[in-house]
Amino acid sequence: MERAAAGTFTGLGLELGGKDPGYVMEDADLDAAVATLIDGAMFNSGQCCCGIERIYVHESLFEAFVDKAVAIVEGYKLGNPLAADTDIGPMANIRFAREVRAQIDEALAAGAKAHIARKPEDDGGAYLTPQILTRVTHEMRVMRDESFGPVVGIMPVADDEEAIRLMNDSRFGLTASLWTADIERAQRVGDRIETGTVFMNRADYLDPGLCWTGCKDTGRGGGLSVIGYHNLTRPKSYYLKKTTT
Repeated sequence: MERAAAGTFTGLGLELGGKDPGYVMEDADLDAAVATLIDGAMFNSGQCCCGIERIYVHESLFEAFVDKAVAIVEGYKLGNPLAADTDIGPMANIRFAREVRAQIDEALAAGAKAHIARKPEDDGGAYLTPQILTRVTHEMRVMRDESFGPVVGIMPVADDEEAIRLMNDSRFGLTASLWTADIERAQRVGDRIETGTVFMNRADYLDPGLCWTGCKDTGRGGGLSVIGYHNLTRPKSYYLKKTTT
């Protein structure tokens, strides 16, 4: 898109991808963190620009977090999105589902562990089983490349330093979700995360008063807020002077 606009003086505001992380600190409300982050990862079959695609959990909460997350996803009903009992539907196109399956298969071959058994409605096409992976590393594409599908990798971390390093180990920078009871700690961590938006104790949320923007390969420009208005308009100045005769 940048190449297409080159030489035209056309202004660009681009959101091009995301690999949004969640970080659960040791003082977090565990139940709220699991419920919100897993919903953020699986909502709309993972097809959300600011969907959670990787989760880092303090090692003291890691096993409990994974157990609760697996219980939620195991309870999902995969099926026709028009059916009242469906929790999660198909992906928008079979080629998107193929990419998610490829990332999962590559991770499993490299030593990752899958926690969700294949659901009966998984047809090998656009309907695919939502998946939780552990034993993942940043050597795996599922933790680096945009998935944009119903899969999330979960890793334990020892402290804020390790979490910040891993969250920033991405070419994308849209949002990050921090879970802690300490606002000042969230601000300190948030200041060091390379994203356009930082959430504390929530995820995947828009406020029209705040700019929606990203950094790195996520794109440039911004929407919402007065900044979004400025990005969609061209300024024009008037210098008016009244004279007398």
